[in-house]
Amino acid sequence: METTGKFISLVKDLFINKELISLHEPIFIGNERKYLLDAIDSTFVSSVGQYVNRFEEMIARISGSKYAVATVNGTAALHTALLVSGVKRGDIVISQALTFVATCNAISYIGASNVFVDVDIETLGMSPDSLLKWLEKNTIFKTNPDTGLKSSYYKNTNQRISAIVPMHTFGHSCRIDKISDIASEYHIPLIEDAAESIGSYFKGKHTGSFGKVGVFSFNGNKTVTSGGGGAIVTDDEQIAKLAKHLTTQAKVPHQWDFFHDSIGYNYRMPNLNAALACAQLEQLDLYVKNKRELADIYLDFFRQTEDIKFVVEPMHNESNYWLCSIRLKDKTERDKFLKETNENSVMTRPAWTLMSELPMFRNSVHDGLPSSIEIAQTLVNIPSGVRL
Repeated sequence: METTGKFISLVKDLFINKELISLHEPIFIGNERKYLLDAIDSTFVSSVGQYVNRFEEMIARISGSKYAVATVNGTAALHTALLVSGVKRGDIVISQALTFVATCNAISYIGASNVFVDVDIETLGMSPDSLLKWLEKNTIFKTNPDTGLKSSYYKNTNQRISAIVPMHTFGHSCRIDKISDIASEYHIPLIEDAAESIGSYFKGKHTGSFGKVGVFSFNGNKTVTSGGGGAIVTDDEQIAKLAKHLTTQAKVPHQWDFFHDSIGYNYRMPNLNAALACAQLEQLDLYVKNKRELADIYLDFFRQTEDIKFVVEPMHNESNYWLCSIRLKDKTERDKFLKETNENSVMTRPAWTLMSELPMFRNSVHDGLPSSIEIAQTLVNIPSGVRL
């Protein structure tokens, strides 16, 4: 396609002096080396240290949450968030099929079952319309005789629906306010998978702060990185304390005694990683501004063609544009674009294979997923890193 050739030229002009233009590589231009050396000199390089504490304070402030708990990665954060929200083995968790596999893996660690509802074409995230439609058709309420609290149950199997987990895809917020209202109506805890959306806002409020719990990822390919790392955010003090307890092997604090009061996990972020994360978070506003400028350049370029559509931030969003995306008219055109760009050292990638098509989740209940299927067959992520 003529447009593809022009796009390749554009990208090579934007990302100069690069033999291979990656999808999203980390940038280190601040205090990373200084803080890492300071952490090493302190000898606190594991899960206790001043940078872990500082990282948690920074994440709480950025996300607008009262509490933050640092974890080794985003998957560990989500697994812990599910546990502290009361998800049990045999329960059902409603999520989306258009997501990274970590979302469904974390649900499966507990022994819960995935149910997938469709996404919105505009947001790429869970559709509140699809969620409500599925719940209206498939659920009944039951009241716990001991607590008097209502819960939703799946009619067909009598399984409790213990969480709704929407994902803010590629940094764009889903219609999280509507999803939050539905979750409240059906007495189901809302857990936000905000792994990709640090620095993104919906109606002026940071993603991850709408639900009972939110989680972030700081993997090497994220907007800001700690190499490996994640975070749990919440406004509930008891949930925050329990999350920190479980991620520290459920050890009861004591000056010298080792006593653990439940099954716990070695999920705390090391101080070394937190040092890197603190330096990166200091650059967050700059990085997001840079990435939004790149999105504007792409938008102007793709306005000139009818065969490719640039994915713009949805209504009420201020997106970090973690990954910029385009939509082609069908799978054949998508594959041609992927082949030509990658053969010319411009890294592009399709969306993930839908979770409902993976062998371990193929038998999961879903609602047909028409929009998810369309997006999976036509979407391509294009180079989205910070340009120096």
